[in-house]
Amino acid sequence: MQKHLVVTVFGQDHPGIVNYISKRVLEYHGNVEASRMARLGGGFAILMMVSVQEDKFDALCDAMRHLRDEDYQVTMHETERGTSIKYNGWLPYQVEVTGADHEGIIHDLTRYLSEHNINIETMDTDVVKAPMSGTPLFKMAGLIVVPPELSYSELKDALAHIGDKLGVDTELSPYAG
Repeated sequence: MQKHLVVTVFGQDHPGIVNYISKRVLEYHGNVEASRMARLGGGFAILMMVSVQEDKFDALCDAMRHLRDEDYQVTMHETERGTSIKYNGWLPYQVEVTGADHEGIIHDLTRYLSEHNINIETMDTDVVKAPMSGTPLFKMAGLIVVPPELSYSELKDALAHIGDKLGVDTELSPYAG
């Protein structure tokens, strides 16, 4: 029987960190089923869900814990594979936001989502230099699941209104997955 483990690892950025961590997983015949990885400042963060045979689960957990001895920060949480029954019948949408960077964009957008019981499945944000001017440009891409009672047009209008107040462009589209 397979068991699933969500692991986060953070350490100083250097070439080979993903290879090193994934080798640890492979040593216990684990499989990385989903992951997000990014260099953040001078560090590198890994978030992954690993599946492993039940008889190797504890050994894999021990191996991940030993990464702490090598100056990595590690957290682990046992989980189950699959989507929550809670969100059956909810509607998935892609959200994209772009505009001049300033404080509060993520907070204002997520406050609306939270107030309307909208769940964030994924969200990636970044600040890049605008092509012509070089000014900081905020970019966000995310996948949300929306309760069926909230209409697409109502959500799209609300996000556009928030975007107007924040001075950013918002795009909402059905997720084709």
